Amino acid sequence: MDELKLGPNGSLVYCMEYLLQNMDWLQEKLDEYDDDEYLIIDCPGQIELYTHIPVMNKIIDQLRTWGYVDNMVSVFIVDATFITDPSKFISGSLLALSAMIAMQLPHVNVLSKCDLVEEASMERVLEMESALQLWDVLGDGGGDSGPFPSLQAYQHIQPSTEDDNAAESTTSQTNKTKTKERERKWHRLTEAICSLLDDYSMVGFVPLNINDEDSISHVLNTIDHSINYGEDLEVRGADYDDQDQVDE
Repeated sequence: MDELKLGPNGSLVYCMEYLLQNMDWLQEKLDEYDDDEYLIIDCPGQIELYTHIPVMNKIIDQLRTWGYVDNMVSVFIVDATFITDPSKFISGSLLALSAMIAMQLPHVNVLSKCDLVEEASMERVLEMESALQLWDVLGDGGGDSGPFPSLQAYQHIQPSTEDDNAAESTTSQTNKTKTKERERKWHRLTEAICSLLDDYSMVGFVPLNINDEDSISHVLNTIDHSINYGEDLEVRGADYDDQDQVDE
């Protein structure tokens, strides 16, 4: 950033494009690991790298040519605190869908930081059958107001006098009408986005609580299952089962 006078996002794009031009370095790093090792590559979270420019797709294509074609899975992480705001959660779901389509890999969505959210609230959201149901139940999608702040909160209030009270009343009524109309448009847009998520029926989340070993194991097993990782391994306990049968 200091050397090229770039902002955070511009610097990140530059770094990713620089990596793309020097993939031999990445190949050397990956060659240091054995074929049976489990690699986790922590990618940048800026959605622009996956939807606006093809840099991540090119990196994935290069990994395929190196023999990772059947062993890659993308894991998209959404902050669980988003579920406290239905509009944010729906937005996060839409981003997850965008990343899924852009990366063209087996895909798992993880709801992280579940230890910071009430379990009942989290389960209520995850049990919703559709995005439209989530919006209708938690977002008040059918009302004149919703989780969005009223536009009146942002209107600049001018001091009034007795002479313009009538004009103010008329203006106020007009503003209220415009506000309600805009809010209705917002609701229709949100409902359209929810319908898009429901039409694909591909966006679901696996909750992750870092303090719960069962939760961690469930997330890992879900990721492994998406690429059939470990299916050729010998089943644990098979020898013991055979020995028990002999003893009997």
